[in-house]
Amino acid sequence: MLQRHGSRYPSSSEGLDAWGASIQKAIANGAVFKGELEFLNDWSYQLGKEILVPIGRQELFNSGILNYYNYGHLYDNSSKIVVRTTLQSRMLESAENFLAGFFGLDWTKNANILATIDSATTGESACANEASSMFANIAEPISTWQKTYLKDRTEKLRRLTGNYNWTVTDTYHAQSLCPYETISLGYSEFCQLFNYEEWEGFAYLMDLEFAGLSGFMSPTGRAQGIAWVEEFLARVEGHYVDVPAKLTGANMTLDTNQVTFPLNQSLYLEFTHDANIVSVLTAFGLTQFDDFLPATHRPKNQQFSASKLVPFAGRLNIEIITAPHQVSTKRSSKAGSKSIDYVSGTGETKYVHFIQNQRTIPLHSSFSVCEYREDGWCELSTFLKAQKHSLADAQYPYACSGNWTVKGWGSVRDGVPA
Repeated sequence: MLQRHGSRYPSSSEGLDAWGASIQKAIANGAVFKGELEFLNDWSYQLGKEILVPIGRQELFNSGILNYYNYGHLYDNSSKIVVRTTLQSRMLESAENFLAGFFGLDWTKNANILATIDSATTGESACANEASSMFANIAEPISTWQKTYLKDRTEKLRRLTGNYNWTVTDTYHAQSLCPYETISLGYSEFCQLFNYEEWEGFAYLMDLEFAGLSGFMSPTGRAQGIAWVEEFLARVEGHYVDVPAKLTGANMTLDTNQVTFPLNQSLYLEFTHDANIVSVLTAFGLTQFDDFLPATHRPKNQQFSASKLVPFAGRLNIEIITAPHQVSTKRSSKAGSKSIDYVSGTGETKYVHFIQNQRTIPLHSSFSVCEYREDGWCELSTFLKAQKHSLADAQYPYACSGNWTVKGWGSVRDGVPA
C-alpha cells in the first residue's frame, strides 16, 4: 500500500497566509468590500501550516480500519512489520493514525516505523533536475488556465472590491480557501462565490499541475517514481534492490539491509505525498493516464484526474493473488453465484491487481501483454516481464542529470525529456 497523508493545512508554497495578510492590510488602508465579498471586511486568516487537520487524522484512522478488514488476515503476528514514512509531521502522524486504526492503539506491538528524511523539507531531491524543471514546466499552463476559467468570475468580483485591485490570482486564492477552511474550520464563506463549472475548472487546474509535476507530461515523471517501482519488483521477486543507485536514486544503504528492507512481510504499508503516488503510476508505465491536457480547455473523456487519483488520504493498493488454477477472464454472470470460474487443466497461477482508492486500474489498458480481463488483473509473471522495461523507460540518469530543456507545454508526453 502506498498511502497519501490526510487532509492538512495549506503548505508554505501556496501563499494563502500572505494573501490573507494582504487583504487585512488593504482593509486597514481603507478598502471596503461589498456584496458577496462583504464578509472579507471582518474576515481573518486562521489556518495553520502543513500539519494534519482533525479530519486528516480521522481519514487515516478510517483507512487503517478499512485496510484491516481487507487485509488484516494477512498479518503474521510472529514478528513486527516495518512501515515506512518520513519525518514530516503530517507524514509521521498519518502513519501513526493509520496503524491505530489497523492494529489498535497498542499498534507499537505490531509495527516499527522507519521514518526517513523527506526531500520536501530539505530541498535535496534524488533527481537533481526535478526541482529546477517541475515548477517551470507547469507555470505557463497553470497561468493560462487560471486566466481562462476564472476570467468571468474575476470581473464580477472586481466590481465588489472598491479601491483594491482584485486580480485573477486573488480569485484563485479565494477559491483555494474554500476547501482549506472547510476541512480546517468546518465551513467557508468562500465556497458560495463559485459555481459548479468553476469548481470543475479548479479540479482541472490540479490535473494540469500533477500531470506536469510528476505525471506523463513531466520530463522527470518516470524518474521520480522508478526507485519505488524497483523496490516493489525486488520485494515480489524476493531479493534486495540490485540496481545501482545512479540508475534509480534509491537509498541503497536502506534497500540492501534486512532490518530496513525486509523481504518476508505479507503486508507493506508506506506513506507518501500525492506527487509521489502519481510518479509511481507513471514509472510503472500506466499509460491509460497519459492524457494530453491542453492549457486552454478541458478535454473530453479524460482519464487522468488528480482529484480521483490522489485526493487527501488517497492510496494505491497492489494485491498479489495466488489461485489454485488460472482464473477465467470472464467470471460467471449468474446472479448470486459464489463460484470462481477456473480454467480446467491449469495449475497454480499468480495475479497482480492494482486498486486506486477502491477502484480497479485495469492493467490490460496500459500493457498489451496483459490479456483483457473483466477483473482488470494481469498474470504476475506477465506483468513482471513488462516491468523489465520500466527502468530503461525512466531514463533516470538523463532525466535527472542530463542537459535538456522543456520546449513548451505538451512537448513531454511520456514522462521523460522529449
